Amino acid sequence: MDAADSDSHQDNDVQLIDTVKGNTVKNTKKVLLATLAAGSMLALAACSGNAGGGDGGSDGGLIGVAMPTKSSERWIQDGDAVKEQLEEQGFKVDLQYAEDDIPTQVSQIENMITKGAEALIIASIDGTTLTQVLQDAADAEIPVIAYDRLIRDSENVDYYASFDNYIVGVQQATSLLNGLGLTDLEGEPAADAPAGPFNVELFAGSPDDNNATFFWNGAIDTLQPYIDEGTLVVKSGQTDFEQAAILRWDGEVAQERMENILTSTYSDGSTVNAVLSPYDGLSRGIISALTDAGYSVGEGWPIISGQDAELDSVKAINSGEQFATIFKDTRELAAVAVDMAAAILNGEEPEVNNTEDYDNGVKTVPSYLLESQIVVKDNITEVLVESGYWTEEEING
Repeated sequence: MDAADSDSHQDNDVQLIDTVKGNTVKNTKKVLLATLAAGSMLALAACSGNAGGGDGGSDGGLIGVAMPTKSSERWIQDGDAVKEQLEEQGFKVDLQYAEDDIPTQVSQIENMITKGAEALIIASIDGTTLTQVLQDAADAEIPVIAYDRLIRDSENVDYYASFDNYIVGVQQATSLLNGLGLTDLEGEPAADAPAGPFNVELFAGSPDDNNATFFWNGAIDTLQPYIDEGTLVVKSGQTDFEQAAILRWDGEVAQERMENILTSTYSDGSTVNAVLSPYDGLSRGIISALTDAGYSVGEGWPIISGQDAELDSVKAINSGEQFATIFKDTRELAAVAVDMAAAILNGEEPEVNNTEDYDNGVKTVPSYLLESQIVVKDNITEVLVESGYWTEEEING
């Protein structure tokens, strides 16, 4: 995906969620939800025989929700939000976490099918490893919604709910440029931008997560002009995705890689000015490596990006350790996935706003993409507190 591909995201005329104010997905979705809430009992009972043999009944059918891990604060919030919103609509929910173990996740999904789940909402650990279990779901006529991480190499993925992941990567890079004084938060060049050069190191997400390449492409497309003109210098020379990727988004692995870069590249007395990090958990590992190497917060402390607005990283932004994160409102993502599941089970077409960009290797999966927002110290209250995502007490505690 190159820079031109992002135009399709920006030109999309479908109204997206206002993640800052926490609005519902769309007014039309409010109508759909009200209709579904009023008629869910009859509709679910009627469709249960055609969707995996769930028991339906007056309490609603069973929906399986597979999440990758509880080791990330973000996934706990996702799971809780999906479960709560499904239960509000009268569904039974089987929510499982696999602790980043692929066989465990496969087994959990198999059990959901056996229990008679009428739909599956899956945030995969490795989007390439579910082909057989998804065939089992298809054989049982169970629809599958890929949640935030695209499931690859299977025709048995019906819909995809996520954020505009290319734009998330653009925002990560833009936050880095803003921290260096080169642009504003909208990406517009600063009138008094410093000449540089600035030493920058690059990190990428897990190579088995389809989102990681979208984040990377958006970020690199944004940073490349500055690299080409010499304003930014990747002193380690590690500019390929494969070199920068951190398997399973592991913060300890990120810390070790940062330590190795500091030892191999910066022992000559030069310093790192910025680090592109695609996830808050990696950012915290990078911060630990820098601290251990003698860097201290204040003048000369590197600009560090992030993603997911995890509480520890929001606190780190407040203290000056991390410069920015990308806020992706998991409550709104949960609402989209729940709407999709409810629509399918009621014989409706789920709403989508992207039918071009998410090719899983077998098919292009109809998708609904949400908006995200850069968070820096100055807008924490506006973006995170006023939306009810975190409280002042949590952030300052």
